[in-house]
Amino acid sequence: MTQTQPVETIPQPRHAPVAVPTAGQPYEYHRRPLVEPDWTRFPGWRHVTRDQWESAQWQRVNCVKNIKQLRTVFGDLIDESFYTDLEADQKALATMSMLVPPQMINTMVPFAPLTTEALLADPIRRYMIPVASDRRTDWPSHPYASRDSLHEHDMWVAEGLTHRYPTKVLAELLSTCPQYCGHCTRMDLVGNSTPAVDKLKLTLKPVERYDAHISYLKAHPGVRDVVVSGGDVANVPWRNLEAYLMRLLELETVRDIRLATKALMGLPQHWLQPDVVEGLERVARTAARRGVNLAIHTHVNHAQSLTPLVAKAAQTALDVGVRDVRNQGVLMRGVNATTPELLDLCFALQGEAGILPYYFYMCDMIPNAEHWRVPVWHAQQLQHDIMGYLPGYATPRIVCDVPFVGKRWVHMLTDYDRERGISYWTKNYRTSIESADLEALNKRYAYYDPIDTLPAGGQQWWDDHRDD
Repeated sequence: MTQTQPVETIPQPRHAPVAVPTAGQPYEYHRRPLVEPDWTRFPGWRHVTRDQWESAQWQRVNCVKNIKQLRTVFGDLIDESFYTDLEADQKALATMSMLVPPQMINTMVPFAPLTTEALLADPIRRYMIPVASDRRTDWPSHPYASRDSLHEHDMWVAEGLTHRYPTKVLAELLSTCPQYCGHCTRMDLVGNSTPAVDKLKLTLKPVERYDAHISYLKAHPGVRDVVVSGGDVANVPWRNLEAYLMRLLELETVRDIRLATKALMGLPQHWLQPDVVEGLERVARTAARRGVNLAIHTHVNHAQSLTPLVAKAAQTALDVGVRDVRNQGVLMRGVNATTPELLDLCFALQGEAGILPYYFYMCDMIPNAEHWRVPVWHAQQLQHDIMGYLPGYATPRIVCDVPFVGKRWVHMLTDYDRERGISYWTKNYRTSIESADLEALNKRYAYYDPIDTLPAGGQQWWDDHRDD
């Protein structure tokens, strides 16, 4: 009888390395140090100096607000067809007016010749300067899309103060930003009106609005977490923002304060101004004395957006005492909705810019956004595929912000009709408009996938019910 040889399960030491065939990894990490693209490659900025570029005032004055200004920047490098496409979008489809800082334009097609084709394919351009040909013509909007998709305005307990979660509020201090993103979930309030959207307006004077916020928080000691946003807090005069934050810090019940600012990436020059840095340090020191967690939340959607200036702004905030700088991105087709794009971004955030990858939201169900949105199953696959590469603390959660529910990790759904693209979700708390609803915690709330991503049968079902 022949004795079976034991199977070797643990590699034994060898005197010389032996080549072993490998299939490779689905994603290969390569460190990519941050680089500030050369803004003088644009004809309109050929003579802009470094001092001008690093000036927040110069950046704000030279923001691109219309097609004429964009032509000046791009010169004759871009075909007329692009501007025709852009004009068509602005006249009929855009939910946000154009406002793009030079810093952000400079990260479009950063290291290749600027051509019309390259610009159309660029991920930053796709969400900051959308054109009509980007958008879908079959289903430009989902039938259940709405201009206040998260019902934040419905949950106002004071002007600009949304109380959606039991222990947290969102404070919208103003309705403007240094830059307007095409996919903005607050497109019903933020920015200038467009032909497609007549915006809501804040009516109170800022001091009255802020007083109302503080009064509500004093009367509701169960609120411990305040997200200070807008718009973007970078557009609040620093003296006013600091005064507001110091008032929050006087409330013993407030334990977390988060400053929401895409401008940390879109206009890092603002957060590097001496008066802002000094003021932020005063706030951070006061927060530390009180044991309050002070953080900055920014919004970066692609690795191209990260440059040395962005990293410097983030590090400066940490240096003066801000506890964390975190990123809340948005998943968008054509921007970051693939595993390599998402991991490239996370490694650049965590490893190069000192910004913690925190959340990636599924793009909200606002009008004319179907070309950006991804289905829940795709978000689940992305969550699966990014696991194991990043440090655990820097692995972002991909979440669906379900109307009337709030943020839910994409694997938390309770049921999913893949054919019709309808997912169902439950929740464990009541919002401020459901205090009398005894059944709120027993309901299932629906979220809808983009119709063009459904199987043929599902697309036909929605087509048959188009007028329902």
